[in-house]
Amino acid sequence: MLPRTDYEMTEADMEFIMDAGKPTPVMFIGGRMGASPQENANAAWAALGAKMGFDSMSVRASSGKGHRFFTAVPNETSEAKAERIERDKEVRKAEKIQTLEAEIWEREKVLAELKAEASQ
Repeated sequence: MLPRTDYEMTEADMEFIMDAGKPTPVMFIGGRMGASPQENANAAWAALGAKMGFDSMSVRASSGKGHRFFTAVPNETSEAKAERIERDKEVRKAEKIQTLEAEIWEREKVLAELKAEASQ
């Protein structure tokens, strides 16, 4: 997982987020209700996350810095993802090698014991 990063939104972004969470009048059309203030706020954070490159579900307020400051986990770039996948693949390969070497050592030990018993 990527480390948490500090972000600062613009005044316009702040207004957009604040406006999104306000209650809105709702009309039932076709038996379907419009989006709730929470859904609107979540959508606004998702839009800001897409714009600034962070996971909107990871946002936390930054204490003592003001309302426009927050922390979030950055989105993983395609290059970073490819590097992570390759790194994980190498780790799994090394673990498999270690496991196989341990199994071989154990079997060679048993084989040597059996040969020693057979020669007596």
